[in-house]
Amino acid sequence: MTYLEAVILGLAQGLSEFLPISSSGHLALLQYFFGIDETKVLSFAVLLHFGTLISVFIVYWKDIVDLVKELGAVIKDLFTGKGLRVNANPTRKLGFMIIVATIPTAVIGLLFNDLFNALYLSLIAIGIGLLITGTILRIADIMGKNNKTIKEMKFRNAFFVGLMQGVAIYPGISRSGSTLFGGLISGLNKEFAVKFAFLISIPSILGSVIVEAPDAFAEGMDVSVIGPVAAGVIVSALSGLFAIKAMIRLVSNKKLIGFSIYTWALGLFVIIYALMFA
Repeated sequence: MTYLEAVILGLAQGLSEFLPISSSGHLALLQYFFGIDETKVLSFAVLLHFGTLISVFIVYWKDIVDLVKELGAVIKDLFTGKGLRVNANPTRKLGFMIIVATIPTAVIGLLFNDLFNALYLSLIAIGIGLLITGTILRIADIMGKNNKTIKEMKFRNAFFVGLMQGVAIYPGISRSGSTLFGGLISGLNKEFAVKFAFLISIPSILGSVIVEAPDAFAEGMDVSVIGPVAAGVIVSALSGLFAIKAMIRLVSNKKLIGFSIYTWALGLFVIIYALMFA
C-alpha cells in the first residue's frame, strides 16, 4: 500500500464516517477499484476507525468527561443505596440513553456481522445500500419541526436510534445518516439528534475495533507500511473532525439534499457498473 492509497483511504474514512454517505460503502468501493485485497489491510481499516474515534473525542470532549464523572456518581449512588436515579440530571439520563441505544446495535452486529461482511463483496448490494441512504436522508431533511431534547427523550426513542445504527452495518447504508434519521423520526430536535448520533458512535466504533483487532493484528504488521498507515490514520482523524463540524452546520440548516443526490447517483452508477462490467 502506497502513501497515496493510504491517504485517500484515510480521507474517505474520516469524511464518510460522519458525513452521511457511508464509510463502509466508500472504503469497499475504493478497495475494489484500487485492487486492494481487504484481508491484507484489515489492520489498517481497524486503525482508521480508531482515527475517526479520536475526532469524536476532540469535538465532544466536555460531554465525554461529564459522562464519565456521572458514571462515578451512579456507582456511588448504587453503593449508598440510592439506586440508579436515571432522571437525576440531564447528563445521567444521556448516559443511560447511550447505553440503551448501544444494545440493539451490538445485538445486530453480533448476530449478522458475517452476513453483512459477505455483502461487501457485492457491488450491487453496496449500490442498493447507497440508494437507501439517499432516501432516508431525504426523509430526514424534510421532517417537520421536532423539539425533544434529553429531558423529553424516552428509552424507546434511544432504542429506535440504536436499531437504525445497527441497520447501518449493511454496506452502503450510512451510520450517521441512519442514526440521524432515527433521531428525527423519534422527534428529537436537529441539534440534539446530531449530538446523540455522534455520541452513540463511540461505543459502536470502539466495539468494532475491539472485535476486529485480534484477527487484524494476529500476524503483525509489515514494517514497510507503518509510514503509510500512520499517514492514513492522521488524515482519518483530521478529516473526521472536519466532517463532524460540517455535519452539525448542515443539519441545522436543512442542507442534506446534496448528500441524497450524491448517494443516489453513486448508488445507480455502482449498480449499472456491476451489471455491465463486473
